[in-house]
Amino acid sequence: QYSRLGSVNPNAPEEYALAQERFEFLTSQSEDLNTAAATLEKVIEELDEVMQREFMVTFRAVAREFRDQFTRLFGGGTAQLKLTEPDNAMQSGIDIIARPPGKRVQALPLLSGGERSLTAAALILSILKVSPPPFCILDEVDAALDEANVDRFRAALREAAQDTQFIVITHNRGTIEAADTIYGISMGSDSTSQALSLHLEDFDGRRELVAD
Repeated sequence: QYSRLGSVNPNAPEEYALAQERFEFLTSQSEDLNTAAATLEKVIEELDEVMQREFMVTFRAVAREFRDQFTRLFGGGTAQLKLTEPDNAMQSGIDIIARPPGKRVQALPLLSGGERSLTAAALILSILKVSPPPFCILDEVDAALDEANVDRFRAALREAAQDTQFIVITHNRGTIEAADTIYGISMGSDSTSQALSLHLEDFDGRRELVAD
């Protein structure tokens, strides 16, 4: 029977000890990793709860402001922001439901170009009201607005400018009247572009100056 066992490995005890030591090390590492994974999962769960809570606080604040800004910019009407998945706010989309003055409730795609522009402006101003940034750039958001809507947009812009500096790209004279400084580009006699600036706060008659 001994002959069938073959030769004896004299290094077996040492190799076993090394293998046992390696096994114990890997077992310890596995336990540490499992503990770290459980800790991370708990942290992620807590962060998800915080983000969900903070998101809903901000969303409700923006939704309230949006209703007010919409009514102000349209001179009436109502609007609201709705989560497409209220039970999963962090993965949810947001629908804009609007009812301009004298019209039925409509989704955003069904509004006219001017109504969509004014609704977008109401949303932007709502976000800026809740969390004012240092500055904001608006690129021809007033292009589709008529004179009455431009007047209301200009008034809202002037109010928002108390907390945020606006850089507005526009060709609308009504919007220009809200500016403190105008920058323009013109073609010089040598066919090169020239930048011009005008500080409107130096003048008393903004409307007359812009009209000229």
